[in-house]
Amino acid sequence: MFIFFFSTIGDIALSNLVNNVKSVTSRKLRQEFSDHLNSFYWKDVLWNGSYFVASCGGVTISTRRQYIENQNKPNSDKP
Repeated sequence: MFIFFFSTIGDIALSNLVNNVKSVTSRKLRQEFSDHLNSFYWKDVLWNGSYFVASCGGVTISTRRQYIENQNKPNSDKP
């Protein structure tokens, strides 16, 4: 799973932003790691068409990072 933080102004369509990020990262990854990726991916696309976008205003980046980093850690104070 990949998690990206974006700070945007209100007139940018998030769907366009996500599609642009997916296009650029796919192109760059294929340019740099084409030999390795060609053994796994035989189609012209790297990412699938789905994505999830959520808003989390009013929380600091450090709080978000801590929340994400602790997602797979068991909570030691619960029985």
